[in-house]
Amino acid sequence: MPEAQSSRQDPRRRKKKQPVRRTVSQICPPPRRPLTVADIRPGMENERLGVVRDSMFQNPLIVKAELGKPRERSCTLPGIDFNYGLYVRGLDGGVPEALGHWNVFRQQPTCPHELTRNYIAMNRGAVKAGLVTARENFLYRQLNDIRISDQDDRHIKKEMPSLPPNMTFGVVARPSTPFFDLLQHRYQQLWVQEQKATQKAIKLEKKHKVILGKLYETRSSQLRKYKPPVKLDALWHMPQFQKVPPHLDTFFTEADRQRAIKAHQEEHAVRQGTLRMGNYTHP
Repeated sequence: MPEAQSSRQDPRRRKKKQPVRRTVSQICPPPRRPLTVADIRPGMENERLGVVRDSMFQNPLIVKAELGKPRERSCTLPGIDFNYGLYVRGLDGGVPEALGHWNVFRQQPTCPHELTRNYIAMNRGAVKAGLVTARENFLYRQLNDIRISDQDDRHIKKEMPSLPPNMTFGVVARPSTPFFDLLQHRYQQLWVQEQKATQKAIKLEKKHKVILGKLYETRSSQLRKYKPPVKLDALWHMPQFQKVPPHLDTFFTEADRQRAIKAHQEEHAVRQGTLRMGNYTHP
């Protein structure tokens, strides 16, 4: 009887089963596996004629995407039992362990800070002692090792400036755009007023400007402006042709002739050629 009772009580005393942990592959299944010959059906994009092998569907340059389906990957993936990502060993215990056993970071002891040498004081002491060579300075530094203490750095460290208690840090906000002044052309009116004020000031300055008397020219100023006339020699003609009149006259009157000569002289500077009768030098 006791054995029967114990056998009946065993199922009740069994502990509750712990929940089965699902892997990443079970929660998020891996991408579709590569195609095989068995997966090919008539009418599919990857249907081929002749000898067909599974290796043909593992080449990404040959495999075509099926209509309305994602592209098949030609790389083989591990099975369902494979876990992707990093495996975290051990459990943190959840909230009870976090509340009951709070792990505080303990600061590690730091090594004592080694003070730097005060070379200025050691060099000064060596000069006062009459030591000038490198060997003597080296021995002096070994006997008199002077270090810079942390308290001596107070004159190097800059003290923070005293700021008022109501100091506000940050960038000042940009003022709002004056839309009413823009719509009313206020800036144009101000510019017109400034231009009128400057013109008025210029007129007053010209009015109050002292007008000097008439300047008389001296002989030196007149000689400076004087340009001696250049006598143009007449063209040389043979004696037997000096009194021969022209056989062809294209001008109706002498006034037309003079107007043509005057126009030729005005254009003399911008024409090409020896007699300045050719094309213009500029377009």
